[in-house]
Parts: sequence; C-alpha cells; structure tokens
Amino acid sequence: MDPYLERSAIWADFHDSLIFCLREILQPLLRPRYAALSQNRLYVVESARPILPDVSLVRSRSRAARAGGTAIKAKPDRAVVIEMFREEIRQPVLHIVEPAAGNRIVTAIEVLSPDNKVAGPGRKSYLKKGDELWQAGANLVEIDLLRRGLPTVRVPKQRLDALRPFAYLVAVSRWFPSQYEVYPMGLRDPLPKVAVPLSNGDPDVTLDLQTAFARCWESGAYPELLAYERVPVGLSKADAAWCRKQVREAGLLDRK
Repeated sequence: MDPYLERSAIWADFHDSLIFCLREILQPLLRPRYAALSQNRLYVVESARPILPDVSLVRSRSRAARAGGTAIKAKPDRAVVIEMFREEIRQPVLHIVEPAAGNRIVTAIEVLSPDNKVAGPGRKSYLKKGDELWQAGANLVEIDLLRRGLPTVRVPKQRLDALRPFAYLVAVSRWFPSQYEVYPMGLRDPLPKVAVPLSNGDPDVTLDLQTAFARCWESGAYPELLAYERVPVGLSKADAAWCRKQVREAGLLDRK
C-alpha cells in the first residue's frame, strides 16, 4: 500500500479506480454463475452559508408629509438567512450478484473512504447499508486501506484491539456460517489474497488485493499527483524512514 494516497484530494480517484480493478480481476473467476457489478451507494450532505442582514430606510410621501411633515417608513429588520445546500455524494461499491436469482446480492465488497471513518452522514450511510446487506443474507468484504479514523468494519472492536498494531485491514463477514475473517496488515506488508465467499455450498474465490492495487496504481497518474517529498503524517520514525527509502529507490522524486 502507498500511504501517500491517503490525501483527500487523491483518494476519490484512487477509490473509484480500485473498485474497477477489483471487478476486472474477479469477473473471470465468477463466471458463469455469478457476476460483479459496480453500484453506487448514495447519501446526502447538507451544508449552510449565512447571508448577512442589513437594514434599509425608505422615504415616502405620505399624508403626514403632505400635511407639512416628513414620514419615514421603515422596513422590517432582516433576519440572518441561512441557505442550505444539499449535495449528493456517490460512493461506488462492488456487488457480486447471482443473475439466475434475479441479481440477488451474494457478497458486497466495500473499499472504505475517509468520510466512512469519521462521525457524520458518510459513516451513518456506510453502517446502515452494511446492516441492510447483513439482514438480507449477504456476505460483506470490507477493505480498509486508511490508517486513521474510527473503526468501521463489522468485526467487534474488542476483537480488533487484540490484533493491534496494524495499519490496514480487510474484514470478511460471512453470513453462513456466521463468522469473521480478518487480514491485518502493517505498513510494509504486502496486501493479502482474500477469500471472497459466495453462496452457501460454492467455493470461495481468491481476490489478490496486491495485484489489484498494483494495476490501479500503475494506471493512474499518482507519481505526478502525489507529494512524495513530504512524509505522510502519523507514521512512526521507523516507518517514515522506510517510506523515504522506498520513494528514493523508486525514483519518484525525480518524476515530479
């Protein structure tokens, strides 16, 4: 994994590209019974912008004015007006479906985004959708390639705490038999080959996450976009030194 990709300005592009690469790798493994479809999980974010009030006075010719005086007619004071903006956020998710059963969702594969791991509508939407899929009898594969933020995968927090320290995590929630499979990774570890469950009785398919990541990274313009001269925040001294070494050896600074 490349921790430099965690920049918010870059992550959305990487997220969408990785979903596409995952589908590309899984599709031939799923035929003929299953298919991988890229779907959108949508949620709405509301933001506000205040409009400052003002007060204006308008002179008018009234009866009092015609009688020799001048009347001043005041408009009501203006309240602070708050304009509300509703923005629809789209987050791609991968669904493995069974066409013969009306495209029933067998397994959902989620790649977490930064707003899934902080309090707010993105996290609420993510957790709600995960619960809905689980209630519908679908398996769930959660790919968390973000070092920071709140625990979001379905695995109980105390179970995760027992596995620390780790930088990244893949969690597989099997609907039947009901169990969790967790792949914890350090910053320097290769991404795992993940057993992706299908319908009960069918063998798993293996998702090579490192291959998907490499394909995604190579097809993007990340060497040109990422600020490799700055070490990502939140790293230990040893991991920061390792990152600098990797950047130098890969010649990434020379490509800026």
